[in-house]
Amino acid sequence: MIDLRSDTVTRPSEGMRRAMAAAEVGDDVFGEDPTVEVLQDTVAKLLGKEAALFVPSGMMGNQLGIHVHTRPGDEVIVERKSHIFNYESGAASSLSGVTLHVIEGKGGRFQKDQLLGALRNGHYWESASTLLCLENTLNIAGGLLNPFLELQELADCAHAHGLACHLDGARLWNASVSTRIPVHKYAAPFDTVTVCLSKGLGAPVGSVFAGTEKTIRRAHRRRKELGAGMRQVGILAAAGLYALEHHLADLEQDHAHAQRLADGLATLPSIHVPAPPTNIVLIQLTDIELTTDRLLRRLHERGVLMVEVGPNTLRATVHRDLCTENIDTAIRAFEQALKRP
Repeated sequence: MIDLRSDTVTRPSEGMRRAMAAAEVGDDVFGEDPTVEVLQDTVAKLLGKEAALFVPSGMMGNQLGIHVHTRPGDEVIVERKSHIFNYESGAASSLSGVTLHVIEGKGGRFQKDQLLGALRNGHYWESASTLLCLENTLNIAGGLLNPFLELQELADCAHAHGLACHLDGARLWNASVSTRIPVHKYAAPFDTVTVCLSKGLGAPVGSVFAGTEKTIRRAHRRRKELGAGMRQVGILAAAGLYALEHHLADLEQDHAHAQRLADGLATLPSIHVPAPPTNIVLIQLTDIELTTDRLLRRLHERGVLMVEVGPNTLRATVHRDLCTENIDTAIRAFEQALKRP
């Protein structure tokens, strides 16, 4: 089966498994796991932040970002296609008591004037705008690369109006590899950043939340409140360290495979395939008689898995466990699936 549902379906490489087996561990709740400490220090330095915290998931990292910058009743500004709005189970309201103010961007991006229009006026009867959350790359916008200068402008505008800024950088590694902009530069305009190890980098579990030492102390306590005090978790931290050392450069191949997939699909009828900026390919159905459910079933019968991200849109996410032959097979399977029975 050629699994294009997500870059989270990867399996640990043999080298990563050896690193996990050999990891030096301790009780992380007591602050005694040396491998976790190395991972946190390494990512903090990569992102140009004072400190970092290893967390089980990117969603927890984002929710920590919301928690440390807000109080119940506050308002958090996000874009409609953001992961925080679409895929985090309403956690911002249930865990932090905040509401999400959604900006309708264009293809996942919005401009400074839209941000200014979303800000509250400070009246006591209004919720207070206290946090701006941005995402780079933007998942359901097809791995959209938010241009650095736009991110900088939005963050500067938010800070000038008293808002904190959090970056959902689940695939920030992809953005950096694609643009050659270092991750610390992408992270610099933001007070806190979450990066994932379990997506394109191929680690089995984990993300890292980074910010100031004071912020991380508060996030550490919140992580414990959420039941994520972990013990000999250096086994997982070792996977993340191995990925950072050995797998980062492989993201370039993922991007090339995504372009190969898009080029092959673009020649087929009944669909439109925008050029992928990174490792995510969106396939938009243009034949009104062709449904995503039907097409997914046909693809599954031919050994290819994708997911629906809209009423007429499929998503194919390329990852390190795929080779060129897999990509070409997926193209042929898609061509067969489009043919009417």
